[in-house]
Amino acid sequence: MTNMSNMGSVAGATSDQMGGTGGTRRAVDPTSATGWVGWIAFAGVMMFMVGVFHIIEGLVAVFRDQVFLVGKSGLLVSVDYTTWGWVHMLGGVIMLFGAIALFGGKMWGRVVAIILAMVSMVVNIGFLSAYPIWSMMMIAIDILVIWAVMVHGREMVE
Repeated sequence: MTNMSNMGSVAGATSDQMGGTGGTRRAVDPTSATGWVGWIAFAGVMMFMVGVFHIIEGLVAVFRDQVFLVGKSGLLVSVDYTTWGWVHMLGGVIMLFGAIALFGGKMWGRVVAIILAMVSMVVNIGFLSAYPIWSMMMIAIDILVIWAVMVHGREMVE
């Protein structure tokens, strides 16, 4: 006679372990990586891109400031474009290092990523009147980075 309790199981696995709806639930390791880790990779890539964009924007502000549509007095913070250019370039380099830290999966890398994305948003708000579409795109990317790191940051394991 066949043991009825083992019918429907594969190699000793319970129906719950196979994704069934058995009576007991298996424990899930909260530190294990899941498919959501792709969002952290996305955030790291986007941070890297934002860093490169900041560097490009900074170089344009330093070397060809006549490209911007608003005079220096029209900026939210009244400084010349050379100063804004250096701020953007420095911020861009720091963003590149923040993206590398985020890929490392460390908690401090996630904190740095969130702080840098917030600072990037503030800098772009200050530059909004000079280049509105570009600044709004950068702010939107920063928001996506913050969301990905805050919602799915724990998915990235060391």
